[in-house]
Amino acid sequence: MPRKSGVFPQPGSKVELEEGEEFTPRFDADGLIPAIVTDSGTGDVLMFAFMNAEALSATIETREAHFYSRSRGKLWKKGEDSGNVLKVESLRTDCDQDVVWLKVGIGGHGAACHTGRMTCFYREVRFDGPDGAGASLTEIVLDKAFSPTEVYGGKRD
Repeated sequence: MPRKSGVFPQPGSKVELEEGEEFTPRFDADGLIPAIVTDSGTGDVLMFAFMNAEALSATIETREAHFYSRSRGKLWKKGEDSGNVLKVESLRTDCDQDVVWLKVGIGGHGAACHTGRMTCFYREVRFDGPDGAGASLTEIVLDKAFSPTEVYGGKRD
């Protein structure tokens, strides 16, 4: 049966939720569901974002990743400005359907991060002192696939 954009069935019992065949995503109190995005080829984590029902529905319908921007308060299609569209090859959900996992191929410049890097997870937390006394960041992904200034000008994707 066709679904109206952004409308999903309500979750059923715990058994139906965990063992059933119906996709009934559980959105939080703000109407959002976390989305983990990985590269379908390498398995690398590319980004983490949130989806509302409209973004999840658009992703399913187009097979291109859409998210909900909490900072901008609106729906956005990843790669809309940069051309780095995320083509969804697989969409999974966890046992209680409150997180989704997208395995994607990256179009455009082949980078998922608005900084020009392949992944948004380009820094590692370095533990500076004993017993969690301090932490700092060290950049582990140095190469950029594109120049954000050239691609976005003053805009971010």
